[in-house]
Amino acid sequence: MLKKLKFIFLIIFFIVFIPIKSMAVEKKQGIKNFPWEYQAYLKELQKKYPNWQFTALYTGLDWKYVIDNENKFGKNLVPKSYSKEWKNTKSGEYNVEVDKGWVDSSRRAVEYSMDPRNFLNYARIFQFEELSYNSKTNNKDGIEKILYGTEFYNRIVEYLNSSGKNIVTTSKYSDLILSAAKTSKVSAYHLASRIKQEVGPFLSHSSISGNVSGYKGLYNFYNIGATSSSEVMGAIKNGLQYAKDGKGASQEVKTKYLIPWNTKEKAITGGAIFIGSSYINSGQDTVYLQKFHVVGSSSLFWHQYMTNVVAPYSESRLIYNGYVNTGLLQGGISFVIPIYNNMPEIPVQSPSVLDSDYTQDNTKVYANVDSSLNIRSGPRNFI
Repeated sequence: MLKKLKFIFLIIFFIVFIPIKSMAVEKKQGIKNFPWEYQAYLKELQKKYPNWQFTALYTGLDWKYVIDNENKFGKNLVPKSYSKEWKNTKSGEYNVEVDKGWVDSSRRAVEYSMDPRNFLNYARIFQFEELSYNSKTNNKDGIEKILYGTEFYNRIVEYLNSSGKNIVTTSKYSDLILSAAKTSKVSAYHLASRIKQEVGPFLSHSSISGNVSGYKGLYNFYNIGATSSSEVMGAIKNGLQYAKDGKGASQEVKTKYLIPWNTKEKAITGGAIFIGSSYINSGQDTVYLQKFHVVGSSSLFWHQYMTNVVAPYSESRLIYNGYVNTGLLQGGISFVIPIYNNMPEIPVQSPSVLDSDYTQDNTKVYANVDSSLNIRSGPRNFI
């Protein structure tokens, strides 16, 4: 009887766990450690950008298991204006607005968006950019390049205390950002870019001026807690209230995030710790992984920053443009690219590519280009 129970247990164990295959996450650096179908794309990128680093993230998860869990109603959305092929067409779910103007996506949309091989070109690869701190690539010179064109660039930090006295430090903003990156384990470049995005190029921005009535000497460089409000400067004040007391947070939380943010150093570092704690330090350290929760905890597929299924695709272009504008593309940039077990042999096509578009002999060809593609009208004469 005992042997029979053991046998039944083994059957149940394999039935339950076979779809997952393995949840052991493993990272391997270098193009040679990727499956062959990834390597051709990455080798082309390496030719153009020799300082880029590529790390294979073996998730240990079965492809079908991942898609089954991501393809749940309301988990991945597309704009209602998208074509039918992008949408869930199940009865009772088709074109149902999960959020205003957004509907549930089709399974193929999820498969296309999650297949990393579709995005291994010079711009879209930035959805796999490593957002955790990397001592090999993060440095002051790179931070200054990102800050160029703003009042933070090559600037000694000054701030007003709660009494209105101006305090002049011996550190530059790039010093504080690099120090915050090391402490929070968040990419210094990500922090610098986030500051530019949140408060703009001027030190006079109300979130970091230290001169807002009722919030003198308080700073919030990342606009954490700056929720919308109908009150004049409501969002700014909400953010500064967070800088003051964490909006009623426990003492443990305030200590963790260095609250109150009554110096610029505490605001930059404490805010960075907040950013790191939410996603990056738990393993979700790329835009792709923040959208698709396939690593980071034993309970997967729930801790997802956004619902737009093509958000990583869209954001990658914005990130790429930022690197272009700051002249950092030739620097050392690290990418972490997921790999699943039993992936389709050929990358999943975009839902925009219809089977009906192909001629009977499959001679129609699609090319993934960002600008233009020149094609000969006929065979070339080599004589």
